[in-house]
Amino acid sequence: MDFSFTSEQEDLRREARAFLEANPNPTGAQLSELGWQGILASEDFTFLDAAVLFEELGRVLYDGSFVEDEIGDDALRLRAAYALVSVGIGAKATELAIEYVSEREQFGKKIGSYQAVSHSVVDAYVQVELARSLAYWAAWSVSEGDAQAELAVAAAKAQACEAAVLACEKSIQAHGGV
Repeated sequence: MDFSFTSEQEDLRREARAFLEANPNPTGAQLSELGWQGILASEDFTFLDAAVLFEELGRVLYDGSFVEDEIGDDALRLRAAYALVSVGIGAKATELAIEYVSEREQFGKKIGSYQAVSHSVVDAYVQVELARSLAYWAAWSVSEGDAQAELAVAAAKAQACEAAVLACEKSIQAHGGV
């Protein structure tokens, strides 16, 4: 099986990331203009396609009700979406930590060259990537109505939430926090 994103999903990710970086808290009107509102009701999009948006919304810490509005009261889909949002949060925290330790110097060396710093950030990165794999397995399972959807969603949500917390903690430490 090929689990890579389609070119349309990659385009959606790229466009969503660019838009959300410029507009981290978009209005409902802006989301509607982009064609995102009602995406799950569309014949052209699956839950797996929407998963790309959910992860990108997590990256910008979007605090609107888009996820809940799109999914409604389907608890399984909502948990899968929250796992994806958590992956986005963890990915952004890890990205910020990597960027910072790659630039910040102490004692004439980049702080990322010190094992205590780099290993800590790598631990977060690995956990977030594991969470991403589980979250997209969950999204695929939900999208396809797979028999293991409940298990996939539970595993994804548990791992994604833990990974997001770890990534935030490690990012704070990398930035000099205690």
